[in-house]
Amino acid sequence: MEEPGTVYFTGTAGAGKTRLVQAYQSWMKSAGYDAITVNLDPGNESEKFTPDVDIREWVRLSDVMDEYGLGPNGAQVAASDLIAIRIFEVKQAVQELKTDYVLVDTPGQVELFAFRESSKAIVDALSGDRSAIAFLFDPALAKSPSGFVSLLLLSATVEFRFRLPMVNLLSKVDLLTPEQREEVTSWGDDTEQLLAALDRDAPTPDVQLSSETLRAISALSPLASLLPTSAEDGRGLESIYQAAQRIFGSSEDIEPSQAPPEDP
Repeated sequence: MEEPGTVYFTGTAGAGKTRLVQAYQSWMKSAGYDAITVNLDPGNESEKFTPDVDIREWVRLSDVMDEYGLGPNGAQVAASDLIAIRIFEVKQAVQELKTDYVLVDTPGQVELFAFRESSKAIVDALSGDRSAIAFLFDPALAKSPSGFVSLLLLSATVEFRFRLPMVNLLSKVDLLTPEQREEVTSWGDDTEQLLAALDRDAPTPDVQLSSETLRAISALSPLASLLPTSAEDGRGLESIYQAAQRIFGSSEDIEPSQAPPEDP
């Protein structure tokens, strides 16, 4: 059996990772694919999310806070290290489910996922040759040029840290007007358009810093197109699948009769 394709969903707090993971799993099942969800956030309090493999069975944030007398932030750091210790038990639980795709919901704070050495050990343990990271651009921040550049820098940092193929997703596009959606996605396709949008802002030090940051990122690698997605109306879910298939190098594709239609 071919190893499953693994996609890690990450991004800033409130970007909609958990909801998108749920929606994407539902879409994949409706398209005829077996997919499981893995929760790596020990502090996830969503009552609507019932992952197939849940890190809270091994490490729970509230228990860490009580046992070590830590506040929420300190407990998240400690929990990350504790998860790394138990990660091979998590991996075994995932392997026992014998699925085609593994969808991983990472901790809400992207810095915990990106900057802890324990997180890198966790990703290395769970990842095979068919692995990728989906970075969510929260539209509340991405709709401003400087906010977009900030997210672009975070995405590049995650890619640098984990050395896995990346897919950038514009989440919650149902909250944007068609004009806003078109403008934000154009920034992912064209550096010059983003630079022009930055230049239209007031010439504050922050905007100047954003422009120089963008030029530095562009010099290292070309910008990656944003895939507009929505867990609310299902927009872009097939595009996530297609992007992952290109990364995994698979020729397998969805028959049109199986897949739900894309939102126009």
